[in-house]
Amino acid sequence: MELKVIKTQAEYKDALSTLQELLNLDPDSGTKEAERLELLSLLVRDYESRQFSFPPPDPVEAIKFRMEQQGFSQRDLVPYIGSRSKISEVLSRKRPLTLSMIRALHEGLGIPADALLPRTAPPIDEELKIDWSRFPLRAMIKRRWIVADTAEIPTKGRELMEEFLSPLKGRSALVSLYRRSEHIRSGREMDRHALTAWTIRVLTRAIEHRSRPTYKAGTITPQFMRQVAKLSWSETGPILAKEFLEKHGVTIVIEPHLPRTYLDGASIMMPKENKPVIGLTLRYDRLDNFWFCLMHELAHVARHLDVDRSFYDDFDTECKQDPLEEEADKLAGEALIPAKEWEQSPAQKVPSPQAVQRLADQLGIHPGIVAGRIRHERKNFRLLNQLVGHGKVRRHFPELPWE
Repeated sequence: MELKVIKTQAEYKDALSTLQELLNLDPDSGTKEAERLELLSLLVRDYESRQFSFPPPDPVEAIKFRMEQQGFSQRDLVPYIGSRSKISEVLSRKRPLTLSMIRALHEGLGIPADALLPRTAPPIDEELKIDWSRFPLRAMIKRRWIVADTAEIPTKGRELMEEFLSPLKGRSALVSLYRRSEHIRSGREMDRHALTAWTIRVLTRAIEHRSRPTYKAGTITPQFMRQVAKLSWSETGPILAKEFLEKHGVTIVIEPHLPRTYLDGASIMMPKENKPVIGLTLRYDRLDNFWFCLMHELAHVARHLDVDRSFYDDFDTECKQDPLEEEADKLAGEALIPAKEWEQSPAQKVPSPQAVQRLADQLGIHPGIVAGRIRHERKNFRLLNQLVGHGKVRRHFPELPWE
């Protein structure tokens, strides 16, 4: 139907029918269909506000009303919204409903689609309050992420960023990133604009791997992680791990961190795709750090990652009272050095090079991993310094701008 101001009941019924068709399509943000859906929903609400004395229900109130009718708890909404944490955020209005959630709630619980649609669709810049000048454009130009002259920054900041975003379908990707819940492990405040720029860079490079196998949920198990850990024994272990994981649908991108992000690693889902991406910065050029960081992000992919939540980790920070980080740490540690072997090994009590080598040989892993475990537990980072593999990771990625 032609999009115009709705004046009659017949036009209203036609609009509702078209609205349902668009919802069934579940269009990607930024497409013509998505824009048509947003505009049509506004036209419908405009007609209803003029015809009816009561406003259409609030989406959250509509969900709560149906829960009360059905005697549902939050757990019963998992098939329609997702994890319990996601449900809690939706019901407390901390997370907006996505089109896929709206469709599931409409089809599964019979909640009118119009009751679940957002009230307004403000312009992207207004919605996100984007300050384009705060992105680290000088650093991005220096690294050749953007081909431009720094003299252009004051007048073309927004234009440069939009060009940078173009591989990810422009600003719609930025909207998707900003709307996600960012789970950040850090004792220092990260520069969000720098973190977003780094994320865009990682996802842009990950696009090169779209022809690789699709990731299948459940692939990453403790046994799978142990298999990856045993690749550390090779001198080319980091390269082998990267290739192995990419054959199983997990894209690994090595990209140095930007200033004021303090970032070691991240787990991100490609926008609109079920394709996990692990970004590693190699902030510390040591083998023990590389293998723990990789295992930790694999644990996030296996247990916590979804399309609406990304994880960013600064391993200089302990993770006390953060159950997701504690679980990822535990899974990573168990994959590298199982608790049973650790407790029975002399290396736990006698931090000698001989004990380190013996346990490494027993587990089939690089001795730097054992040395790193000892240093971390004893909080003595001068101990076994010659064994942790200083300078043995970045050299595998010479094409990157290491400082």
